[in-house]
Amino acid sequence: MNNLHVRKDDIVVVLSGKDIGKQGKVLASDPSTKMVLVEGVNMVSRHKKPRRQGEVGGIIKSEGYIRASKVMRVCPKCSKPTRLAHKIGADGAKTRVCKHCGAEI
Repeated sequence: MNNLHVRKDDIVVVLSGKDIGKQGKVLASDPSTKMVLVEGVNMVSRHKKPRRQGEVGGIIKSEGYIRASKVMRVCPKCSKPTRLAHKIGADGAKTRVCKHCGAEI
């Protein structure tokens, strides 16, 4: 199964590594490699060479992918990092629910 516990546009907090405690929005997720791209986390430097006339080169800082297991979803209602529960509604639709306050995410 290739599902992740976080999706694009979720607000997450980093649990371990050099960016521990930082919060950011998930910009992209890759379920096949179980990696996520979080804004402002795991900043890497890339050296860019100008390829055309008038183009500027230099050192570009951008986000790098991190393991999805190192991030946890933040509940928008109680603002706590939480594991997600799933609740099945009357119509059979699955919704994500906060384990702390029970709010739908």
